[in-house]
Amino acid sequence: MSRSRDRSRRRPAYRRRPREFYALWIAATTTYGVGDIVSTIAFLTYVPEMDEANPIVVAAIDAFGFAGLVALKVVVYCIMVWISVVGARDGDALLYYFPPILLTLVGLFLTANNVYAMWVVT
Repeated sequence: MSRSRDRSRRRPAYRRRPREFYALWIAATTTYGVGDIVSTIAFLTYVPEMDEANPIVVAAIDAFGFAGLVALKVVVYCIMVWISVVGARDGDALLYYFPPILLTLVGLFLTANNVYAMWVVT
């Protein structure tokens, strides 16, 4: 049986390599989801001298409290998973890999930034 070069007939990457798909998204969830949310809540709770810098996050927290922050993160996360799945279905490696890698890097940076700010201020 020969492999088809027609991308529409190939199984998406998340079906061919599910461990890779889950590993990428677990990293994104850990850093962007858990790490940034926990460090942001700790930062805003324990360092009242400093405020959140992102106006979208400020609006979400002002309107809905910390649940607004979590909801905003969930929406962004779901959009990025959708982009990754569409990329996998279309055979587009950039759209498949970029969203979880971007969220992981952003999550690492934001978490480190929050922890550093808490450490410097307190």
